[in-house]
Amino acid sequence: MFEVLVYVYENYWRGDACPELEHLSRKLNAVGFDADEIEQALQWLAGLSLASSRTELIDINQHQPQQAPTSREQSSNSLRVYSIAEQDHLGSDSLGFVSFLESAQVLPPHMREIVVDRAMAVPGRPVSIDDLKIIVLMVYWSVGLEPDALILDELCDDTDRIAH
Repeated sequence: MFEVLVYVYENYWRGDACPELEHLSRKLNAVGFDADEIEQALQWLAGLSLASSRTELIDINQHQPQQAPTSREQSSNSLRVYSIAEQDHLGSDSLGFVSFLESAQVLPPHMREIVVDRAMAVPGRPVSIDDLKIIVLMVYWSVGLEPDALILDELCDDTDRIAH
């Protein structure tokens, strides 16, 4: 599945540039990806699209002029507590990497939640650091942002998978 996601990332620079999932499925099939991998990746991308669109709606509502803060806004003093299921599924290395990205202020809370959601949707546990890096890249991709050059370098240090 991750090879399919890397292909999508490399060939469609932003989520809004990606074709509809049915058309994308035909393209991926023509490239030669396995049908099961394509299906898993398309389901994962559909979940990513849904999570990203929900986050955009929350962000739009929070940035209306003269609007009272909503309960969804995160205070700078807040702390994310991971459930036992999240701890088991992500593993300490992946949780440490998410914490590193947050402390470097390159993974805001709303994007962190999408990363955790999409990592929880990946079969197998714990999620490897390499797979988590792909997930983070895909979250950036889905919201139409490109990570800072140093963070992009950190996320793309696996030269076997990502060419840019």
